[in-house]
Amino acid sequence: QWRYILGFFAMGNSCSNHLGIPPAKGPNQVGCTDFMMDHTAQGSFYRLYYPCQETEKAEKPDWVPSMEYFYGLADFMKINRTLSEKIFEYLFGSYKIPAYMDAPFKSNEKCPVVIFSHGLGAFRTLYSAICAELASRGFIVASVEHRDESASATFYFHEKTEPDLTQESLPKTSSAAVQDDLVKEWIYYRTLKRNEREFPLRNKQVKQRADECILALDKLTEINSGVAVQNVLQTQFDWTTLENSMDLCRTAVMGHSFGGATVIEALCKEVKFKCGVALDAWMFPLDDEVFPRVKQPIFFINSEKFQWAGNISRMKKLDSEVVQRKMITIRGTVHQSFPDFTFLTGNWIGKLLKLKGEIDPELAIDLSNKATLAFLQRHLGLEKDFNQWDPLIDGQDENLIPGTNVIVLQSAI
Repeated sequence: QWRYILGFFAMGNSCSNHLGIPPAKGPNQVGCTDFMMDHTAQGSFYRLYYPCQETEKAEKPDWVPSMEYFYGLADFMKINRTLSEKIFEYLFGSYKIPAYMDAPFKSNEKCPVVIFSHGLGAFRTLYSAICAELASRGFIVASVEHRDESASATFYFHEKTEPDLTQESLPKTSSAAVQDDLVKEWIYYRTLKRNEREFPLRNKQVKQRADECILALDKLTEINSGVAVQNVLQTQFDWTTLENSMDLCRTAVMGHSFGGATVIEALCKEVKFKCGVALDAWMFPLDDEVFPRVKQPIFFINSEKFQWAGNISRMKKLDSEVVQRKMITIRGTVHQSFPDFTFLTGNWIGKLLKLKGEIDPELAIDLSNKATLAFLQRHLGLEKDFNQWDPLIDGQDENLIPGTNVIVLQSAI
């Protein structure tokens, strides 16, 4: 049966010859590495993207780091794990991220920092087109993998106990080596239980997610100040080269969907984040009392097909006379126009699964990235040339709508 299904998906993918995550357009080569500190579920875990030296030895990592993430995606999509493993491996198993694994860090200046938060059912590697683009423009970007059971899958380690010592340790599914006394534990996506109300769960999760973004920034601050850190994932990357490399007066938080709500929560909790960029934010998880407490500039970049009046009205609660709050909508986009999936499926299968909109996905992500860079320059005080894209912040492009395409009655706000 799965052979027929694979054939069906293959036909959908064969319509395009140019599938793959687009390379970054900035002047810097991009490196990436994984960081986990400490080994428990309370530690910090992220994929770091950074400007790197040109190197012949470094290889591009797999887009999906291990099979467990496919299992988690299957759970999230409510499909059979065995079947989905074959489909996902066939469709996506060969793709690489547009960055070099563990390549040596290199920058001629201190790098501003962005903490990135993924959407519901996603994980740390699924937004590589966005994160690599920012790194190619001189940013250091930490793409957090959340442990709140909203990621399709993630992992941590526990120390070996007597029963563990009598069994073989779990197979290593990461490219990085790990200390011998640790055993990998997977956390999979948690579905709502029967009759469970969604808001209490999502509200608890968004608070944990914001804390994990703040923790990632704290860990980068330690690394920047030269504190000796131990990466549980014993990668080849030399963390000491990042000492004094970051401009921690210029930090922003960014995220997609549930990650967009995480942006708002993180801005509320941590004033070190100077501004936020929320991609097609899902505002449902947030408490009403958060809105008046957010004092930093925010940029909402929305898709045309996902938003609805109730969600937009919650974004409008953040409108301010004194702080810049901007919103644009990209024409022809869907909610999944921001993660990398949109580049990896052929035209009709992508539209069938709502991974693609009517617009060319590379054009859409390019508009989103350029508008983001212009906004970050404006509010982080960067001396770059990103202000050439300032008109995009106001929706001045044939593929952009200033504000929203959704009609919101004033009484709803």
